[in-house]
Amino acid sequence: MPTAQETELRREILEATIELFNQCGLRFTMDQLASGIHRSKKTLYVVFPDKQTLLDAMVDYVFDSIKESETELLADPSMNTVEKLKRVLGAMPDRYDKVDLRSLYVLREKYPRIYAHVQRRLESGWEPTIKLMEQGISEGVIRPVSIPIFQTMMSATLEQFFQRDILIEHGIPYSDALQEVVDILLEGIVTCKGEI
Repeated sequence: MPTAQETELRREILEATIELFNQCGLRFTMDQLASGIHRSKKTLYVVFPDKQTLLDAMVDYVFDSIKESETELLADPSMNTVEKLKRVLGAMPDRYDKVDLRSLYVLREKYPRIYAHVQRRLESGWEPTIKLMEQGISEGVIRPVSIPIFQTMMSATLEQFFQRDILIEHGIPYSDALQEVVDILLEGIVTCKGEI
């Protein structure tokens, strides 16, 4: 079991890695990371034996933080089911609002194992969202839809963001793209339902 000091060092390294990733993408070096947190490279390598292990841990750290935000949202009694669903699907912790997750598409070429890890994390952890959708359907605030189809559409869209540089090409921040996807999936694209 890691000590509090080891846990804090790990958190410090991961937070600095996220910041460097946001600034430089995958081109950041371990020297830059060590310099940024005023630690030796040796200290970094004690915690993370190589850059690939560090990036793998960064993926878990970001996704675990997203899951923590989802848990907080689900427990919030001030929101109704639809509001919770909208917020949970678009959950990004405030501290990662500026993280350029659009750059993750480059993982596919340079770090395929880590890219596969990102894909696994995107496809897992849907249980609370599914329960919320089922609750919305039973309350009558969400029309009965195939939840597996909805889940596939959401996952496939996010996966496309990470497979291609489409967001970068169009200058769309990841958080804005995520919110747009959630809006389209929950509200559709038709402005007046009576005209269909």
